[in-house]
Amino acid sequence: MAVNDLDIARRATLRRITDVARDKLGVGDEHLAPYGHYKAKIGLPYLESLQQRPDGQLILITATSPTPAGEGKTTAAIGLADGMNLLGHQAVLALREPSIGPVFGMKGGAAGGGHAQVVPMEDINLHFTGDFHAIALANNLLAAVIDNHIHQGNALGIDVRRIHWRRVMDMNDRALRHIALGLGGPANGVPREGGFDIVAASEVMAILCLARSLADLKARLGRIVVAETRERQPVRAADLRCHGAMAVLLKDALAPNLVQTLENNPALLHGGPFGNIAHGCNSVIATRAAMKLGNYAITEAGFGADLGAEKFIDIKCRMAGLQPSIAVLVTTVRALKMQGGVPLDALAQENLAALDAGLANLDRHLHIVREVFGLPCVVAANHFVADSAAEHALLRERMAARGVPYAVSRHWTEGGAGAVELAREVVALCQRSAPRTPRFVYDDGDSLWDKVTKVATRVYGAAQVTASPAAQARIAQLQADGWGHLAVCVAKTQYSFSTDPKLLGAPSGHSLHIREVRLSAGAGFIVLVCGDIMTMPGLPARPGAEGIDLDDTGQVIGLF
Repeated sequence: MAVNDLDIARRATLRRITDVARDKLGVGDEHLAPYGHYKAKIGLPYLESLQQRPDGQLILITATSPTPAGEGKTTAAIGLADGMNLLGHQAVLALREPSIGPVFGMKGGAAGGGHAQVVPMEDINLHFTGDFHAIALANNLLAAVIDNHIHQGNALGIDVRRIHWRRVMDMNDRALRHIALGLGGPANGVPREGGFDIVAASEVMAILCLARSLADLKARLGRIVVAETRERQPVRAADLRCHGAMAVLLKDALAPNLVQTLENNPALLHGGPFGNIAHGCNSVIATRAAMKLGNYAITEAGFGADLGAEKFIDIKCRMAGLQPSIAVLVTTVRALKMQGGVPLDALAQENLAALDAGLANLDRHLHIVREVFGLPCVVAANHFVADSAAEHALLRERMAARGVPYAVSRHWTEGGAGAVELAREVVALCQRSAPRTPRFVYDDGDSLWDKVTKVATRVYGAAQVTASPAAQARIAQLQADGWGHLAVCVAKTQYSFSTDPKLLGAPSGHSLHIREVRLSAGAGFIVLVCGDIMTMPGLPARPGAEGIDLDDTGQVIGLF
């Protein structure tokens, strides 16, 4: 019988998280808030006490464009950490938390797979330490206060046609994208249109991930613009005197979560914005903690270099002053053959011509990482059993011709031992590469239109940017109202450099069409919703929930 990820996770010998913290990080019990035996939060006062320690080197894990063939960015990050620790290097992971919505939908979890997992896998992929619930509560508290303020007389003069704040839940539910609120008469509030996003798309999620401290968190919450008055003046959460209560709900969630890999190495999992509809990076607090607690901090950004890595550089590094040393670009032979035109059911067959054609996608991502961002790069090819020696030889030859270090990684089947080749390449490149301020795609002083144009042309290979009349007017209004200094966060499909998910490879000359514009003043960016992307996903024809159950002993079954 085939062994799945859940079976592998349950067979692992976990250490108490207090022992992992003490032996691997030098963190005493007094600085931890345990959630059972195998997960804990590290106290913020302790992390603040580490500020005088030197930083470890920061390694960014990114990938080629995702396909149904699988790339394995998270497993590569976990395998690399285990491989580096196996070689005697103190490497600490800093990853995002999974959203429950995709677990019961189509994508699945985000705790790795095979013998490269973070555990306890079931907890991590379900309720974990409650961070997502706290973010949803804080978000929805603000929504409730807005509607109550209007019901109680609307002293701020909020224009009910211009309320921008939406409710959230951590589940895929297309029926909640657009809804009517306040129906049923005067006792039930003022009727208006509204809607839900998934928690990962919430500005509160972005704020938690970008905040540096409790004080910064509260200040950012206060700057959230929830609506406009009839005179088109912004109404903020601070005007509603709600941001303090929101901070109370988020106080514990702001502390990063400590778990372990299957090989008992430390991993910080904190925050979970999606890379296709949000900024796609774990929290600044967790990343900085990993840099203080280890000689190497390994983090990842959602989806390919065009989405997560761009936002990691242009939003997270810009705001937090982070200086990565290198990037690891993850791919697979299977994914590149699919980019080269091979259907999913034929990927097990050797096809050097399709692999060569699919290299266009890898080359575009390499260009983004090395030439646009200015980061040295290692290419990591996750090994699948059907890969041929000739296919990996071709990839190695092509990468050598481009002057890029290349490693085949077998962490899925072998754990850290299977990632030793990759670990050696990464350490060698880090030793040759000092931390550096990355090159940003745009300057702070550029207009909002120029910023998104630079992202579209320099990163996506687009020829131009277009916008709906409403989106164009909104961008012009935000620019005129003084928001032009903010970063831009493009929400688009993860499957293509374009807004067409079926346009594989490395398309050029296409248009990036902006459908909707959202101000996230507390987070510090403008969200530009492009193409058909949705900030509240729906469920597929056969949702993952159909296969998830409890057995007679109370154990979860069907979870991967």
